[in-house]
Amino acid sequence: MVGSSGSSDKIDLLIYGPSRPILENGFPEEKFALHAAETRHDLERLTPATLQKMRGVAVTYHTVHADKTALAMFPKLEIIASFGVGYDHVDSRYAREHNIVVTNTPDVLTEEVADVAIGLLIATLREFVKADRYLRSGQWSTQNYPLSAGSLRDRTVGIVGMGRIGQAIARRLEACRVPLVYHSRKPAQGVSHKHYPDLIEMAKAVDTLVVIVPGGAGTAKMINADVMKALGPRGVIINVARGSVIDEPALVAALKSGTILAAGLDVFENEPNVPDELRAMQNVVLLPHIGSASVVTRNAMDQLVVDNLKAWFAGKPPLTPVVETPVKGR
Repeated sequence: MVGSSGSSDKIDLLIYGPSRPILENGFPEEKFALHAAETRHDLERLTPATLQKMRGVAVTYHTVHADKTALAMFPKLEIIASFGVGYDHVDSRYAREHNIVVTNTPDVLTEEVADVAIGLLIATLREFVKADRYLRSGQWSTQNYPLSAGSLRDRTVGIVGMGRIGQAIARRLEACRVPLVYHSRKPAQGVSHKHYPDLIEMAKAVDTLVVIVPGGAGTAKMINADVMKALGPRGVIINVARGSVIDEPALVAALKSGTILAAGLDVFENEPNVPDELRAMQNVVLLPHIGSASVVTRNAMDQLVVDNLKAWFAGKPPLTPVVETPVKGR
């Protein structure tokens, strides 16, 4: 769908990506003119006159790419409000160079994603999905389900990334009395757990990785064959970050060969496409990118997108600018 309604004395905003009712209904008509483009094709169908007027863009999902080519279409663009904590789908470098502010939606999804990470970890170790299928197939009536090879009780977890969500995951693991360490570029302030600057060394010291780092070129395929080999045959990998941070073919090979024991994945390299080899495996739990996907959390994320745009056009600082585009003196 491509839609627009505009007026010269209104602020023109584009909702770029899947439609979201809170965004569509969040801006008073007397002040804002909303335009919609669900896909790149829709975007390219907007008239030059419409593109010329656009001052703000709400990017509503990470599969919609606000890259340099797309952003160059908007000569008067002031702010990009991105849905989600990750914003590797937005060219923040281009935005910075052109004095465009980028915002994301942190904090409101932190606890939800951390909940999913722990749930996915336990489901993977204790084989919940496989056990569910076992019961539904009627096999329990003839034989008890086999003991699970994995357990949270004899694990040491290495968290890859210790930002807001990583720290929320750590709090949950502490409550479960699970020993944990972490890897990040530098030690996290206020975190007492052992910090490993070297990912391989941490993988050697643990048997479980929970991955929660931003996507982008700096983290692409950081969980590679060498990391998996260091993790070892009891190794379990949980990914609630971005699919790009894991070398997916290497993961498939490691799971098939027994280099690692199992994996739980909420994200994939080419969503919504998932390799058939992963789909066929019994030692993998697969989720369709639902880390923040509850009604209450997604509504809060949508509202933060709206609030960032409203604050900016009211002459106030945006609530959650990303580090690459800080706002000063507003």
